Amino acid sequence: MLKHIIKELDRLEDHVRHWLSKRPLLYALVAGVGVVLFWRGVWDLAGLIIGPWVSLLVSVVIMLITGTFVSFFIGDQIIISGMKAEKRVDEKTEEEIRKEESEIAHLDEDMELLKSQVADIKRMIEKADL
Repeated sequence: MLKHIIKELDRLEDHVRHWLSKRPLLYALVAGVGVVLFWRGVWDLAGLIIGPWVSLLVSVVIMLITGTFVSFFIGDQIIISGMKAEKRVDEKTEEEIRKEESEIAHLDEDMELLKSQVADIKRMIEKADL
């Protein structure tokens, strides 16, 4: 019985997503309302069941256990740039930004060269197998 209900809900979800995907503005509106109502429900439920201090403590513990506390509030890029002692983008000079862009372009060129070399090696191996 439960499997049947879940299967039908899954089919309904597929149908609704397909229909909404052709209407992106409506999709965004419906999804946004759903997200806001979900978090309002969580907020209200937490307010009814537990007080604000317990709610704060429980949420921090949950986020620490799942590993989302630091990454959610700070973000991986900030942590990595701090470990590398990199400057923030707003602290960099125009020259430093241009240098980074040039290095990235050079890496793209290197990557394309490697791709072509790998393709050549594959062709050589295929010829040798024949």
